[in-house]
Formats: sequence, C-alpha cells, structure tokens
Amino acid sequence: MLKEPNKQPALTDETGSAPDADTDAASIEQNEHDSTVHDYKEYREYTHDITTKVAYLLGIKKHLFEKENTSFDIEVFNKLNKDKNARIIRNLCAIRTSIFINFNKINHAFKVEHRGIRTVREYIPDEYVMQLASDGIDFVKKTSRFLSNHIVEINRLINDRINNCKSFFPMWLNWDYIRDLFIMKNGLSDSGVMAALAVYRSSYSYLPFHAYMNWDAQDEGLILSSDYRFCTWLYKLNNDEFKARNMVSNVGSYVTNNIYDFISSSSKTVLVVDCENSDPFNLSAAFKNLEKRYTDKISSIILFDDVHASSAWNMLGSCTGGVPVEHLNVERLMDNKSLVDQTLYARVFREFYENKTDSFVLVSSDSDYWPLVSNLPQAKFLVMIEHSKCSPSLKQALEEQHIFYCYLDDFYGGNGEDIKIKAVLAEMRTYIDGAMRLNVNDMLDTALKNTRAPFSEDERNRFYQKFIKNMRLVIGENGDVQIEFGR
Repeated sequence: MLKEPNKQPALTDETGSAPDADTDAASIEQNEHDSTVHDYKEYREYTHDITTKVAYLLGIKKHLFEKENTSFDIEVFNKLNKDKNARIIRNLCAIRTSIFINFNKINHAFKVEHRGIRTVREYIPDEYVMQLASDGIDFVKKTSRFLSNHIVEINRLINDRINNCKSFFPMWLNWDYIRDLFIMKNGLSDSGVMAALAVYRSSYSYLPFHAYMNWDAQDEGLILSSDYRFCTWLYKLNNDEFKARNMVSNVGSYVTNNIYDFISSSSKTVLVVDCENSDPFNLSAAFKNLEKRYTDKISSIILFDDVHASSAWNMLGSCTGGVPVEHLNVERLMDNKSLVDQTLYARVFREFYENKTDSFVLVSSDSDYWPLVSNLPQAKFLVMIEHSKCSPSLKQALEEQHIFYCYLDDFYGGNGEDIKIKAVLAEMRTYIDGAMRLNVNDMLDTALKNTRAPFSEDERNRFYQKFIKNMRLVIGENGDVQIEFGR
C-alpha cells in the first residue's frame, strides 16, 4: 500500500533559503524512500512510464531509478539517456535545481570568495556541466554578473528545447501540461527568477525529490509514485479531469493468473469475438499484455463481424503474435437485424462437438450470450467484457455459475495504440483511393468514425499535426503518385 507523504514544514535556514544539499541529506533520503514506494491495488497495477520520463527530465538522481522497489523504470532511464535532446533538458534542470538548493552558498562564493559559476563544483556537480559541454551546450555567458543571470540563461535554453522532448510522451497525454512544468514563469527576467526562488523555498518540502518545477507546491502526496496519480494530479493542476485510466494501468496478477490457469488446464482453446459488442483496440491491448507462451496455446481467434462494427477488426491479425485469425463477415437479411448472435452460437457448438474444443474465451458484453454458456455445460468458458457495455445481471449470472470474467478495458491501453494508428491510417488510405477530391478534415473524420478509435479532441489535433500536416506526395518510377503520411 502507499505510504503517507513525509509531512514536514517548509524547511529554511537562518537566511530564509531552502536547506543546502550537504545539510539536508537526511530529509532528502527520507523523501526519496517514501516517494519510490509502488502504488498497489489488488486487481490493478499502475504503470510508471510517464513518471519515469518526467523524473528523468527533471534531473532526479540516477540511483533512485536503480533502487529496489522503485517506482521508476531504469530501462526507460537508459533509453532516454541515449537521446541528446533528453540529456540536455535533464542536465539543465538538474543544474537549475542545484542552484536553487544552494543559492545562498553560491552567492556567498561569488561575492566574498570572488569565484565564478564554473568553480563551485561542490554545489553544481561536474557531471551535469560536462555532459552539457559534450552535447554542445554552455549556459555560462560573459554578460552574466549575478547568479540569477545564469538561471535566466538556463531557462532560455530549456524554453527553446523542451519541445524536442514532446515525442517521448504519448499522443493522448496533453503535452502542454507537461511542458508547463519545465517553464519557469517569467523566467527570462531576474525578477521572475527571484520570485520563482521564493516559491521554491516555500514549496520545498512538497516538491518530488526537491526538484524545481513550475508549481506552487502543496501537499498532494506522492505525485510521481504512479502514472495514474501523476496524470490525475497534472490534469487537476490545469483545471481539467484525467479520464484515460486504462492508459496508465494494467490488470494485476489476479486476472492474468486466472487467464493463464484457464488456458493451461484446457485441451484446446478458441477465442470467439462478437465484434458488434467488443472493442478491437481493447482486445489488441489485452492480447499484447498477456505472456506469449500462454497466448500461443490458443488454437485460433474467430471474429464474428457485422457491417456496422469497427473496420479496425481487419487489423487484429497483426497484433496476435501469430495466432490464426478467422474473420467472418456476417451478412444481414434486414438492415435492422444482425445475425452475429446466431452465427456465433452455431460455430461454438460446432467447435465443441466436431473440432473437440473444450474451452472458449468469449469476448462480448452482450447478455444475449448467456443461453449459449448455460446450454453448453460440458464446455469451459472465460468471458471478457467491458465496463460500460455489460449489465449487472450478466455479471451476477457469471458469478453464480463460477465463470471467471475480466474487463477488457482494464488492460493497459497503451498496447492498443499501434492498431489504433494503423487502423486510422488504413482508413485514410482507403478514403484517398476512392475519393474524387481530397479534404483532409473529412478524411480524418471518416477514418475516426469507421474505426471508432477513441480519440480525444487534443489527441485528434496531435494526430493531425503528426500524420496529416506533414503529408507529402511520393512519385514512383512508373509515375504513379502516392500520398505518404507524416511520421
């Protein structure tokens, strides 16, 4: 379980400064320990990809990524550390924090000991300055006479370069909210720097690892302990509400172990999908979250599709790791009458009696399938449903018959991003191929409607900027013209 935050008053020395690094080691260590405890829920595990990236860019020390039971991912740290743009922001932020923590002592070294910014190595670690130098960055200007002048130059460099880190974060996350954490308010003026220093001192105890960020910090608990807690806090900070919970969490071992036990105890397992009442992106994400050694034991996936279902089902085969996918497009006798239910019923009975399939993973939230489950007691069923589509009566019936069910939309949604993007791009290509004229807004709207991809307005805008705004014509050797989407 999460520990309570280390509550303590804003610590200051006799000059009113935040405590210097060499005199506050004990409190920092305690803060570091408390802030690296995992979030834990019995049926849900929260991700730490976004918080790891934010912590890296803020300049939080590497050893905190390597600690046992840390909330940060050292592999993500190492990947970012190979990127020049990420390294530059990290080292600039680390130096900015070091100066703020040791502001009074560095000022004393300037005024009394007549030392320069390059010589106060006991307050600004050499590694940060040397890494910046190797990346071609120098924040020391000859015109800088005061310590605040150096912060202004650091702020200018961060302002100019922070957008180079935008691609590290997913499209569904509001980049402006992330960016604002690194931009010091009025930070290009000495007065703005001194105002930010005053806020930093008053907020010192509540800032994660005492790293400077653009936040008048309050006691919000361990905001970097999980992606869910961080995103909830970040959106609240911007008077917004974070709703994409499945993008920052995954089902826990209770769910996955039940799925693995079901597959392992079966002679032959087939996964049947009611495409009308299921989401292809959620199923793709669920499949990718399961261990391949278990999904390989699934004999086949049978999709029962309808003309009104998402066109993204056509892409599912690319996400199943080689498990065969049979895609059945069920025609309608009347426009208002689907035959998916009856076709699925018949196929399941056939699989059981003719093909000796003893276990079925049924992907549907439709209670109409309960007669199928109850009338085939010799077979084993595991049911995958979705929160917003399933009735309480179906869940009660499953529980009474001791049939395990889980929620597709509880699996980590980030693993469904690839199929979402592929499906929308495929639909846009189809639109282009059949269009007499090309309107990119109509094209994207049609692709989103046909795939039912759950894009927020901000996500749509970012998709537009990334893939459509940068479209270009590609001319083949035979003179054929194609449009290539941006990357």
